[in-house]
Amino acid sequence: MTTIVDDLYDRYGADEVLPGAIDHPVVRHILQHRSVRAFRDAALPSHTLETLVAAAQSAATSSNLQAWSVVAVNDPARRVRFAEWCGQQSHIVRCPLFLVWLADLARLARIADGRGLPSAALDYTEMFVLGVIDAALAAQNAVLAAEALGLGTVYIGAVRNRPLEVAAELRLPPRVFPVFGLCVGWPDEAEATAVKPRLPQAAVLHHETYHDDADAVTRYNQAMAHFYAAQQMRVRGDWSEHSARRVAGPEALTGRDVLRAAIEQRGFPLL
Repeated sequence: MTTIVDDLYDRYGADEVLPGAIDHPVVRHILQHRSVRAFRDAALPSHTLETLVAAAQSAATSSNLQAWSVVAVNDPARRVRFAEWCGQQSHIVRCPLFLVWLADLARLARIADGRGLPSAALDYTEMFVLGVIDAALAAQNAVLAAEALGLGTVYIGAVRNRPLEVAAELRLPPRVFPVFGLCVGWPDEAEATAVKPRLPQAAVLHHETYHDDADAVTRYNQAMAHFYAAQQMRVRGDWSEHSARRVAGPEALTGRDVLRAAIEQRGFPLL
């Protein structure tokens, strides 16, 4: 039987195990998160979708505005189109449940209009950011619930590659924007995935004021090199080089370099 020390070893690597970490089943459940892209051809239990949405709705939400929605996409032809728009990610087609999470200000606009009240604040960047945050918090709750049920998940940020096509496909009204997708299903044990190490806490945890710890990133490059080797992944260079290439220029954004224009076309002026 594994222990929290084993979970921390997987999450950080041998040199980053945290002494005295508090052991708790929920903490261990969170530490064991991994992305799953290979799913068994098996149906989900009845009412899985409703259970995940209930978990999602239990997440924190700014001012209780609940400025998010989610679309469950089951139509096979629609799934194929999503896979094409998202860089040919075939797991979108194969997973038993595909969800598209939305920043949704349309509902608030309708509510204000129905009461004869103004809704000018919805035009401001703050409200768009609020909707994105609400959607992310809700989705992560759904992921934790899915994993507690033994299911696997993977986020699909590539939904933002072609947001206008996605919006048209889902018939989204103005003031609703697709933030990311989520595949859910039974993991295929024949293609088991490992927990991917994260940066040492020294890189992300700051006390009182921000500081830069270059040594923490160096240690992480080494941890990821071991991970790449163990997973037989052919990655050019180390994590730092890989990440630098990912932000090198607009061409690295796979179509998302025009995201602001798409957001504005969807009815968000971003004042």
